[in-house]
Amino acid sequence: MKAVRFARYGGPEVLEFVDVEAPHAEAGQIRIAVRAAGVNGLEWKIRQGLLEEFQPLRLPAGIGGDAAGVVDEVGDGVTDVRVGDAVFGSGQETYAEHAVLTSWAPKPEKVSFEEAAGFPTPFETALRVLDEAEVRRGHTVLVNGASGGVGSAAVQFAVDRGATVIGVAGPSNQDYVTSLGAVATTYGPGLVDRARALAPHGIDVAVDVAGSGVISELIDLTGDPGRVVSIADFTAPAHGARVSTGFGRDKTPALREGARLAATGRLTLPVTQTFPLPQAGAAQAASATGHVRGRIIITMP
Repeated sequence: MKAVRFARYGGPEVLEFVDVEAPHAEAGQIRIAVRAAGVNGLEWKIRQGLLEEFQPLRLPAGIGGDAAGVVDEVGDGVTDVRVGDAVFGSGQETYAEHAVLTSWAPKPEKVSFEEAAGFPTPFETALRVLDEAEVRRGHTVLVNGASGGVGSAAVQFAVDRGATVIGVAGPSNQDYVTSLGAVATTYGPGLVDRARALAPHGIDVAVDVAGSGVISELIDLTGDPGRVVSIADFTAPAHGARVSTGFGRDKTPALREGARLAATGRLTLPVTQTFPLPQAGAAQAASATGHVRGRIIITMP
């Protein structure tokens, strides 16, 4: 099969489009014929070697963690899907024509494979952070980085829980953030004053998915570092706030919850850029700019 791999750490140019042996589903896994793969910021960081200390790889290695496609192999013990089912989920080396998934959910009928491929990481991350922050009905929640994949999902999950959401994003994404159900405002100096003006009764929880260096401001807004959770700013604990990581977690419950909302039209993650599999390097370069609205997706030849 065709797949994207890299033999050394570096820029997008190290990604190669090559022939490799197809993987097979082991116990508790499924294999899919990939129709589309999601692009996440973590992947270009892995490719650059920025996570080598924490996640060493045996090179050459494949890349990618999210995908949507059609089940073509079912491992021992799997009973909730059959060959031919359309699913989306997370697994290993998904920038490929076939990939093994370790967590999955049925693809909603009215959702395209491209859109579904962008669901897994944002769904799991957004729900995990909202759960850790104990967001519930009646809360006012600030989401810093509301226009990207995780931020878009976090806004919509929080709104579905009955929270009021203030979404922080760039000037060009204000209308988009508003369309998700949030009250939009911009990054930059004066954030605390702008957010307070939008939430005269106070902000209960702040979620940082952008890592834009505003942890102290978010603590100022909530009045308590315990009410601030970040997925992107690893200086947060120095301020008394928390960093949330998803290593080793089962994503299945989050995927199924997100699929339920997507099936009813109450949650969407727009696909704003697509790249064919041989152009995976360009897809990651676009992701690395940090100015992404919605999702970047890799499509199969």
